[in-house]
Amino acid sequence: MPEGAVAGSPQLEQALAIEPGYALAHGFATWAHQTIYVRGGMHPEHQAKAIRQAHTAIEHGLGDAMALALAGFTIGIVEHDRKLADEAFERALALSASCAFVYAFGCVPVAYGGDATRAIDWGERAIRLSPVDAMNYISQGIIGFGNFLLGRHEAAIDAGRRALQMNPSFSILHGWLAAPLAKLGRLEEARATGERLLALDPGFTIGRWCAAVGAAPHISDSVTEALRLAGLPE
Repeated sequence: MPEGAVAGSPQLEQALAIEPGYALAHGFATWAHQTIYVRGGMHPEHQAKAIRQAHTAIEHGLGDAMALALAGFTIGIVEHDRKLADEAFERALALSASCAFVYAFGCVPVAYGGDATRAIDWGERAIRLSPVDAMNYISQGIIGFGNFLLGRHEAAIDAGRRALQMNPSFSILHGWLAAPLAKLGRLEEARATGERLLALDPGFTIGRWCAAVGAAPHISDSVTEALRLAGLPE
């Protein structure tokens, strides 16, 4: 969430002042600014910082799979350059084909780009490779979101609930669960889930989120319809 990203940013700046070519620190910095941008008001300065740090992570991290994964994650979500993001993930997997971190962070922009099948596959691979990983709430959440995009709403709900058990404070997970609940007509549950999202992220709107993450046009209509049914503001 933005509060954690803001708290961690000064330490990352100190690390980079000591070693400007430290690729993984650039990777974590781009993740921090991405979080602040997407969930902290979409201020252009954080967007610019996230993109700049992502490209610097690639520049210094051609041999670092985690740095490349974080760069690809931000480039896909914040810069909306799916091609460059895919290139970063491909290079990361060429370096470390069994790195769960790459699949976990890669599945997110892949899903937002509308490739639900690949997003689910990458999320499942991340969990198989690292079953007790603290970041598995991301993979599990994307498995749910991908199933929603494919119309498999019961599977989406099951995965969404598992993701929230892992990290109930990660706001967008509530949206990924609210959407399939709404599509199945379970509106009371969907609206209660949407209220929990707004409690964590009071500034959330559907349009702002779709714009921030660059949701592909062919998925944004179905996402918008479902989240509107769940009572979330447009």
